[in-house]
Amino acid sequence: MPSSYAPLAATGTFALIAWVIAIPLAGAAILLLGGRRTNRFGHLLGCAASVGSFVLGAVLFFALLGKPGDQRSYDQHVYTWVPVPGFSADAGFHLDQLSIIFVLLITGVGSLIHIYSVGYMAHDEQRRKFFAYLNLFLAAMLVLVLADNYLLLYAGWEGVGLASYLLIGFWQHKPSAAVAAKKAFIVNRVGDVGLSLAVMLMYTTFGSFAFGPVFNGVSGAKTGTLTAIGLLLLLGACGKSAQFPLQSWLGDAMEGPTPVSALIHAATMVTAGVYLIVRSNAIFDAAPNARLVVTIVGAVTLMLGAIIGCAKDDIKKALAGSTMSQIGYMVLAAGLGPIGYVFAIMHLVTHGFFKAGLFLGAGSVMHGMNDDVNMRHYGALRKFMPWTYVTFGLGYLAIIGCPPFSGYWSKDKIIEAAFSQGGTSGWILGCTTLLGALITAFYMTRVMLMTFFGQKRWVADEQGHEPHPHESPWVMVVPMAVLAVGSVAAGALFSYHSAFVNWLEPVTGHSDGRLPFSDALLQVITLAVVALGVAYAWSLYGRQEVPAQAPAGAFATRAARRDLYGDAFNELVFMRTGQYLTRVLVYFDLKGVDGAVNGIAAGLGGSSGRLRRLQTGFVRSYALSMFGGATLLIAALLLVRG
Repeated sequence: MPSSYAPLAATGTFALIAWVIAIPLAGAAILLLGGRRTNRFGHLLGCAASVGSFVLGAVLFFALLGKPGDQRSYDQHVYTWVPVPGFSADAGFHLDQLSIIFVLLITGVGSLIHIYSVGYMAHDEQRRKFFAYLNLFLAAMLVLVLADNYLLLYAGWEGVGLASYLLIGFWQHKPSAAVAAKKAFIVNRVGDVGLSLAVMLMYTTFGSFAFGPVFNGVSGAKTGTLTAIGLLLLLGACGKSAQFPLQSWLGDAMEGPTPVSALIHAATMVTAGVYLIVRSNAIFDAAPNARLVVTIVGAVTLMLGAIIGCAKDDIKKALAGSTMSQIGYMVLAAGLGPIGYVFAIMHLVTHGFFKAGLFLGAGSVMHGMNDDVNMRHYGALRKFMPWTYVTFGLGYLAIIGCPPFSGYWSKDKIIEAAFSQGGTSGWILGCTTLLGALITAFYMTRVMLMTFFGQKRWVADEQGHEPHPHESPWVMVVPMAVLAVGSVAAGALFSYHSAFVNWLEPVTGHSDGRLPFSDALLQVITLAVVALGVAYAWSLYGRQEVPAQAPAGAFATRAARRDLYGDAFNELVFMRTGQYLTRVLVYFDLKGVDGAVNGIAAGLGGSSGRLRRLQTGFVRSYALSMFGGATLLIAALLLVRG
């Protein structure tokens, strides 16, 4: 982080920043408010809005590229959002080297997913609404990464949560999709509480939500306060980026249409947490304990996701476990501070290419297999879907870190940064990242072999229709091919003359760590580990016939199939505990609060009923009572005198 945060006022070309968001937002509004009248061209308008936003983002990128390194940070004030005496919140946007990377990733990969969706959703009656939600998703994510203050960032954050809920549950006729959407929404609300509390604590500490006063005021804040803010920001990041302990929603989110899975896992939602941590690097650098927790969370999630991915037969859920693991790599790198910030973002971008390509490839396979997601029902598809096989295969080589593909350049840098920490922690983190690379090579080779190699294992669906695999239409193949090019070349392009490091360093800072051994030795070890994972997967799924039914397996396999009992843990610790607490409170309310109120009412009612018997309405009764009272009074007076 630079010593002072002082962006320039956005003028000229940079005055167009707000239009990057306005274009997809307008597309969403037209498609949602226009109703059925836009059905015929809704998909075209959705694609045009996304592509238009990408083109404008590219214009802004080249405008930044033409500026000196210290003049690549711009603020655009749009309007005063909350004009209250003693309190001010503005709607404004900030463009710099970090935010423009996310703009290009979100709109670029998002546009390819939009185009792919034209073919994938061709026969869906609600296609127009689907494209409206996609545009809304892009607009919300762009607000998140372009906001110049944490309050507006939070608004985009919640917009992303809403859009993901609408898209994950798009096929609401499927109970599993409706449940998955609610689960994602609720789990993310837990993380959102952390972010909202962090924003409030920032205001009480710095007197502002804006990045400038917050970052410039870090040096004068107490370490304990900064640690609290950092941990609350991390809680928010854990929700959006599906990190431990809020990772349970990600696998279920696969119930949505496959383009949604690609968008969430590659370009939008799960990257938001990584952006939040890296954008807040000034806070985390001043709070080392919070940054240590970030590293631990990333390391734990890295392993959890990798292990889960090994046991899934559902091709999309296997890729979901992979996403969880790869985001864990990024969070771990972000927790390493200036050594890792740049490489966290670099891996995020390369991951955007190959993971989007893998998910779109999975959708292409499903398209040719009657929407069957079970890889045990695939096999030999390379002969019937050659373009899908090639593009998916290039994404596979990138994610396992095979040189010279993009994952090799970005993931290896994170492994190197982990070892560069030095001491025992460096060895623990370095070995964890290496073990993650080993398991990644295993489960991705497993996916590749079960899907495209071996003998065909196709089965008829519930209606008795046997699948007839075929290549997807060109409107789906072309986006897959473009993403495959990115999977091949992005990493080498970023690493050429340290281009990516030099680009981001003014925003995130950067320092080179010192490896406990030579860089060449680490590369050899990493490649050997990857080769070992590939070989082991080949021995199990390449040399042997894949059984149509999954064997019971050992306890570890059964646990991985159940997401390492994450849902069971949440049910036992949170849901059941909440139920019991609710029952206790209801019992206390009924027997305690209501019992006391009802008891008092019953006592007064009974007393009044008994007293009512004395009111007979007969004069003789009242005269007798008066005579008896007078007699008692006279007797008492005589007794006192005597």
